[in-house]
Amino acid sequence: MTPGAADLLLIVDVQVDFLPGGALPVPDGDAVIGPVNALQHRFRHVALTQDWHPADHVSFADNHPGRAPYESVALPYGPQVLWPRHCVRGTAGAGFGPGLDTERGGLVIRKGMDPRVDSYSAFLEADRATRTGLAGALAEREISRVILCGLATDFCVAWSALDARAAGFDVWVAEDAVRGIDVGGSLAQAWARMEAAGVRRIGSGEIG
Repeated sequence: MTPGAADLLLIVDVQVDFLPGGALPVPDGDAVIGPVNALQHRFRHVALTQDWHPADHVSFADNHPGRAPYESVALPYGPQVLWPRHCVRGTAGAGFGPGLDTERGGLVIRKGMDPRVDSYSAFLEADRATRTGLAGALAEREISRVILCGLATDFCVAWSALDARAAGFDVWVAEDAVRGIDVGGSLAQAWARMEAAGVRRIGSGEIG
């Protein structure tokens, strides 16, 4: 693959709280930083996402008395996994990971800002109705192909990839530049859903 004017590299949630030592660490999450940085220099268009939660966010287990992290609760938009408090806006944990090159990012999408709704996807919040505006921004830039990398494969990367496909983009995941959490087989399930939707895998060495 040789990236051109219609290609976008989408870097998903490479943030301090998702790295080893963070509040919600993805195993081996810091291993994506090298491949992600190398990929950026091959793309004209780069966008990044950040979880950017208010302190009273509905997805935090400690905002639900008697509930523990990784339990599920029913919310108006469906079941919601409760997470340890993470990526609270303005905190060090919400910042981009140390060593991550952000200078080439022409667009930053902050998600999960509504305290009532979680947001894994870079395109649609978890209520599956509220748009982030990313699809429109990419259409204005005449982007047709999106290559994803970052964290975590089985949540924010997968949801973003599936929504990108639903929005009509050709979608690829740089499989050596992502890492997953893998809760109850979620990683294998995410790859299966992505493949069924037409999302393709590629090694970062095959790009450029």
